[in-house]
Amino acid sequence: MKSKIKIALILGLLLISSTGLHAQIPIIDAAKAAIKKVIKAIDLKIQRQQNKVIWLQNAQKTLENTMSKVKLDDISDWTQKQKDIYKEYFEELGKVKTIISYYQKIRGITQQQTRLVEAYNRAWKLLRNDRHFTAKEIEYMGKVYTGILGETVKNIDQMLMVANSFKTQMTDAKRMEIIAAAAEKTEQNYTDLLIFNNQNAMLSLKRAKSEQDINMVKTMYGIK
Repeated sequence: MKSKIKIALILGLLLISSTGLHAQIPIIDAAKAAIKKVIKAIDLKIQRQQNKVIWLQNAQKTLENTMSKVKLDDISDWTQKQKDIYKEYFEELGKVKTIISYYQKIRGITQQQTRLVEAYNRAWKLLRNDRHFTAKEIEYMGKVYTGILGETVKNIDQMLMVANSFKTQMTDAKRMEIIAAAAEKTEQNYTDLLIFNNQNAMLSLKRAKSEQDINMVKTMYGIK
């Protein structure tokens, strides 16, 4: 968490205004735009690959129907070139299915990032209107949130890099390494944000004085 706070302090100085109340708009808009961009790009890539799968599967069925009638070794005019062509169909089919699997993993991580942003939105709206916190405390909270969201944007950049890596020579092992690291970081960011949200909610509850005030805080933050 210390590293998160350090990042927050740096980003906070750049993004948070003196009031600290409207500062998160630039970073939250950047995160939303980046997530939307990834989801749109991944959905399009998955659709293209799925269309390719359909075509390859149809070619596979045609080949299997032919091979079910006669044995490959018994076809005298079956040249090596033809064998290689059909072999490529199977290899390409496996490759495309692997690509789709990568894209689906990326989409899953991006959906978690979407949940993170939504959790931030809910918490930040509550905190900004919670009279149990001072302006300085709200400003500090904004800096921490900015740090977490800044890390999320970095993870999105990693996802885009993997999504575009099929045009390059990146190995499957390297892709999996990046995806696994991004998934772990995204999950950690999400956990950090939920913990921070809970800490703030508990602090607000602790500062509530009357029974009515306590009930109001519990209702606001969903505390049972």
